[in-house]
Amino acid sequence: MTDAEVSACLARGRDGDEGAILELFHYMYPHITKLVRANLPAKESSEDLVQQVCIKVINHLHQFSGKVPFLHWVSRITVNTCLNQIRYEKHRPEIRLGDLSEEEANLVEQLATSPVEIDSSEKVAAKELVDKLLSSLRPADRLLMKLMYLEGHNIEEISSLTGWNIALVKVRAFRARVQLRKRYALLMKETP
Repeated sequence: MTDAEVSACLARGRDGDEGAILELFHYMYPHITKLVRANLPAKESSEDLVQQVCIKVINHLHQFSGKVPFLHWVSRITVNTCLNQIRYEKHRPEIRLGDLSEEEANLVEQLATSPVEIDSSEKVAAKELVDKLLSSLRPADRLLMKLMYLEGHNIEEISSLTGWNIALVKVRAFRARVQLRKRYALLMKETP
């Protein structure tokens, strides 16, 4: 599309012409898809974000001033939408059963139904599950959990390694365990 065609479609789209909006959609869709995939948040589907961006652009056509090219304006909306989604996921980390591999999902189901020890073939899936749960924690809490439970350090050793006082280590460990239990409980709710 040329700049003149885009301007004409924009004018018609602002007046509610569905054909013009559809033309704009087909024009901007490949550009939006490329940008979303380049800036894709971890848990979000690219198609979901592309749809969100398209809806935002169409709903805010009246705000486009024309001072910059149309695709630049669309790019800014796209990148900002991706960044907002990344921020949202950072503050509200979530692990869904659908995010797990088939082996990890089977392990969660097995752990939920029986208190029996897992066999060696399932230990890899268990390690991956633990890694996913730990990755949902803040970096300092993740470090603490790894030092305490995976490397076997006691509270005093962790205090000397990190420079945190003993009370802080205990409080962080408590809060991190609470977060891990919540995330694990959410996985268990999703288990059929």
